[in-house]
Amino acid sequence: MARLAAGVVLATAHDPEEGTSGSDVGMTATAFLSVSLEPPLVLVSLRTDSRMDELLERQDHWAVSLLTDEQRQVAGRFAMKGRLSDRLLFRELPHTVGEMSGAPLVDGALAAVECRTEQRVHAGDHTLVVGRVLATRLGQEDRSPLVYYRSNYRALG
Repeated sequence: MARLAAGVVLATAHDPEEGTSGSDVGMTATAFLSVSLEPPLVLVSLRTDSRMDELLERQDHWAVSLLTDEQRQVAGRFAMKGRLSDRLLFRELPHTVGEMSGAPLVDGALAAVECRTEQRVHAGDHTLVVGRVLATRLGQEDRSPLVYYRSNYRALG
């Protein structure tokens, strides 16, 4: 599958049960796609038993920000296994909180999609989360997407 180019997104959610005011959680993903236009549905694939998978089992609102080729560092940081704290990563990441999801939306992203889980499907070592699109936000059109190909982040062109 290393020869299949994929867009890179940051999947995010707010965990209201962690800490006194909750905590934001993020995970880099390369398996994100549109499922249906009517109703508007998208799908993100999460590693089973990851922190994001565990959170989305009990929290049904989440978001995805489509990263630009200038946000390679964001993708790398949220893809690191064994990182200390998403809280520290979000402190350094310019973002706004989605009105519909309560999840962080990355400033400067190509687009952001806020969702509510409709269905979860276990597939091997991953969980496919199908979400109904509640809101979208478009970024600047002149930016290029971040792409993952042959185990590296790349830009188009």
